[in-house]
Amino acid sequence: MLHRRPFCLLGLATLAACATPGSDLPPLPETAVSAYRLGPEDQLRITVFNDPQLNGEFRVSAGGNIAVPLVGSVRAAGRTTEELERAIAAEMRRQSLYRDPSVSVQVLTYRPIFVLGMVERGGQFPYQPAMTALTAVALAGGFNYRAVRDYVSVTRVGPEGRPIEYRAPREALLQPGDTVTVFERRF
Repeated sequence: MLHRRPFCLLGLATLAACATPGSDLPPLPETAVSAYRLGPEDQLRITVFNDPQLNGEFRVSAGGNIAVPLVGSVRAAGRTTEELERAIAAEMRRQSLYRDPSVSVQVLTYRPIFVLGMVERGGQFPYQPAMTALTAVALAGGFNYRAVRDYVSVTRVGPEGRPIEYRAPREALLQPGDTVTVFERRF
């Protein structure tokens, strides 16, 4: 009986080493299609009708704000484009710049996504709406010969502002700022 215990422990250690990479990660929560929320590094075009001097392209700062001429700093992070339009218009009314301003906000470029691991050319790539994990892998040149092809890891900043790593199927919808990691197959 005493001689079997070391072999049992050795067998368990061997099985643990052969476990599928990423199998211990929680599944990626279902992403509902909803209005896009702005965040740092998004590039925006703001148009104020009847005042071309206020029109321009603006990048959301690391602090989540944009600096609008005459208006000043306006919080952009966490808002939709429509909410930002209303916030800029409200600030213009508050400062008596216009009685009834008409503001339009358009996202020119989204925060990038990152693809790492067993792909041909990992790196930073531009996000596009409705992008999936498989689309991101395709942008990175596809899976390399050592890749696990059935699922990936997606690291996403959670509600508390900390990154959380999830296991995700190939068809999982990504969000700007996500990091996709393709695991290495065990032979």
